[in-house]
Formats: sequence, C-alpha cells, structure tokens
Amino acid sequence: MDRFQLDPTITYLNHGTVGAPPKVVTEYQRRLQDQIELQPAQFLLRDLADFEANGNPARPHMRVAAEATADFVGCDPDLFGFVDNATTGASAVLRSFPFEAGDEILITDLGYGGVNNAAEYVAKRAGATVRECVMPSPGAPVDDFVTAAIDALAPNTRLFMIDHIAAHTALTLPIERIVQACRERGVVTLVDGAHVPGAIPLDVEAVGADFYVANLHKWLFTPRSCGFVATTPEWASSLHPTVISWGYGNGVAAEFDLVGTRDPSPMLTTPKAIEIWKQWGGDEIIAYNHDIVWRGAHILADLWGSTFQTPEEMVGPMVFVPLPDVFQTRSTDEVALRAELWHDDRIEVPIYWHKGVLGVRVSAQIYVDDTDIAFLADAINDRRPS
Repeated sequence: MDRFQLDPTITYLNHGTVGAPPKVVTEYQRRLQDQIELQPAQFLLRDLADFEANGNPARPHMRVAAEATADFVGCDPDLFGFVDNATTGASAVLRSFPFEAGDEILITDLGYGGVNNAAEYVAKRAGATVRECVMPSPGAPVDDFVTAAIDALAPNTRLFMIDHIAAHTALTLPIERIVQACRERGVVTLVDGAHVPGAIPLDVEAVGADFYVANLHKWLFTPRSCGFVATTPEWASSLHPTVISWGYGNGVAAEFDLVGTRDPSPMLTTPKAIEIWKQWGGDEIIAYNHDIVWRGAHILADLWGSTFQTPEEMVGPMVFVPLPDVFQTRSTDEVALRAELWHDDRIEVPIYWHKGVLGVRVSAQIYVDDTDIAFLADAINDRRPS
C-alpha cells in the first residue's frame, strides 16, 4: 500500500473504476508539469506535436510516448492516438463513422452506459438504430457468448460495439473469436477495452478489431486521464478526434496529438508507467490480481452461501460475486448498502444488479490481499436482515 497514495484506512476494492497510480508515476508527472511551466508555449505549441505532419519537430513528445505505448499494446503507432479515456475514444470512432439511414449499431447488455449513450446519440443523428444483444448470464460457458454475439448480427448491422472486459460483470469475453466472426460477415467492430491494458495480456493487432479503445489509467499505472484509440489502415483516414483542431486531415497522429490546450502530462507519463509496471513484475502483477479475485470469489460465495460459476478464463483482475440470498430482492437498495459499507467500514466496492442478481464487483491491484476479501465478507454478513 505504501507504493500508492491511497488512504491506508480504506479497504479499496475498486481499482477498476478510476485506477490508482503509484506514487513514483505521479511524482514523475509533477516533474513533467514543472518542465512544461518553464516555457509553456515552446513545450505545448512547438515541441509537443507535429500537427502539420511535416517532420517538425522530428521527435514530438506525444509521438515518443505513443510509440512506447503502441509497442506495449501491440499496434502501429501511426494508427494510435491518445485520448482522455475509453469513452472519449469510442465517441471519436462513433462520430467519425459514416453511418447512413437504416444502419444498425449493435451493442450488448454488458456494455458501459456512457459509451452506449454515445451510440444512441450518433444513431439518432444519422437515422440509424441501436439494438441490444442479450448476452448469457455470468457463469455460462464461454462458447455461449460467442454464439449469442453471432446470432445477434443482422443484415443491416454496420458496427458491433462490444466490451473486452465488461465493466459491471467483470467478464472477460472471447473477443478474438467474436471479432473474427464479425469480420467474416462484413460487420465493423469497435472493442471497448477500458479495463484491459495492464490487466490481462493485450495484442491489439491480434484482436483484429477495426477500432480498439482503452484506458491506461486503470491497470497500467498512468495518472488520470489517459487512454487510447487504435484503428486499421482501412479506417485511418476517416477517424477523427471529438475535438477538431490544427491537425485535421493530416492523419491519426497529427489529429489526436494536438486537440487544443490541455495538460498532456498523463499521456507523457506512459513510458514511465510501463517501465514501472514491468519493473514491479508485469506478468506477475497480472497473475497476482487474477489469483486474488479468483480465490476471493470462491471464498465470498462460500461464506455468503451464494453461487459463483464464472469460468476462470473469463476472470481477469475483477470479479462479480452474487450477494447472499437475503439480499436478492428488489427491495434491497444497492446504493444504500454500498454507502453503509463505505461510511461504517471504509470499504470502497461497487454493488450492481445484473439480470436480476445483486452482486459486488471486486477489483484487485497489488495493494489488495486476502484480509481485504475477508473483511468484505464479514461486513456483508453483518448486514444480513435478521
């Protein structure tokens, strides 16, 4: 815990919401901010980005960071752009896409609400429609998720927007298989990988999606706000940021590297964040976080008498565990229950309804251990209605 700025009196089981960067990375960010303030105009207007795409400057700060990050996530840096977060990236894709009247955007009932709202907005303006694919409940076999996705595709489905790791249920979907099926049927894919970089192994090109968006400020240790959007050569010329600025028409790098005056320091920390993530173990971090929530899910289910059946291959660094049966009634106020856990026990953990099941979404990072899981288990049991 001493590597992070988190209040040690908090049991923090919610890393998946906004992340928590290590002290060493935020200290590096402050040094960058101090460097910017020595000559803001020089740094932000002349050294930061090559928005004219003419080789000046030869090594713009944003491209240096982009190259390191693109290499880490497995994509072409020329087809990679920094964004504030995955929602911003998805909005950029949706607002750039050439939808026509009668087209359909397919989403799933696992999707993130803010991103789904962007799809509704874009569809309404284009005369297109949004339809929801109903996915199986947590605990279903992996193949059932592939089948549900394929069966939902329709002749007018132009773009399928689907999570890699679902936000509320924490399910890791078989994304490569779903993307391949869509490609075979001529459906464009937008993958929301908000929770993926640093959480599970990622190779964007191997995923094969037409568009991939993600956050770096969750599991990859960067400060907020920091994410990316990546595309393929086929779509590069049509992809534009939500804010159009001086780089318009000069390619993904030129357009996304400079979108007006903003603090670029979160993006510029990415090489340092990746370095720290690797120094601290990288793959071992992934394994540790998975093991904590996988083991913890079974412990919680046993202590609560609930059922947890999610296949292990669908569990990353987060897990959704049903609460005890006595809470499984619509009279249970999940907001009030979460507030009680926070105010009385200083436990930060989300509580959601999904398909009629009320559960907790437990996130792990290296500051979480088995005692945190046990503390949550007892706190819930103490609140069982008598």
